[in-house]
Amino acid sequence: MAETSRDAKRARTAQLILEAAREEFATRGFDGATIRGIAAAAAVDPSLVIQHYGSKAALFAVAVQLPSNNADVAADHLLEVLAVRLGELPPETRALVRSMLTVPEAEASMRQFLDERVENLAGSFDGDDAKLQALLAVSGILGLTITQHFLKLRAFDDVSSESLLEAAGGWLAPAKGDT
Repeated sequence: MAETSRDAKRARTAQLILEAAREEFATRGFDGATIRGIAAAAAVDPSLVIQHYGSKAALFAVAVQLPSNNADVAADHLLEVLAVRLGELPPETRALVRSMLTVPEAEASMRQFLDERVENLAGSFDGDDAKLQALLAVSGILGLTITQHFLKLRAFDDVSSESLLEAAGGWLAPAKGDT
């Protein structure tokens, strides 16, 4: 019984550190986040961060992992994905996108995630250019995410999410499945 509660406490500490790291990386990026800052946000000693994750780079690699949907991309319609991206981004997504051009681990993680999305999404398109259509859809959603949340283009100030989704409906129409 004592072993189980020690394991549970260890798992809870690791989760607290991971949640704090996601927020720190999302707010400060890889270069600005520190082990001490992450530890303070998780209310743990900095040595526990290293004990659980080994290094800042290793923690970053875990913190920015995005969930993988693999086979159910077709069911997860692109408009639903876009609607999520137009809303508040989760900390791990903010951290990954903020750091993907400057941190090799983030670049590799984002590349793997997007390559998987393109491959999976290509199956929901018809025609010889299915992979091209999937590539354009995935790249377009990433572009909208970056321009809205990071570049904060002023054009977004005058456009509702509903209007964007309606306009994107025609653009993404070949990928939409039947509901």
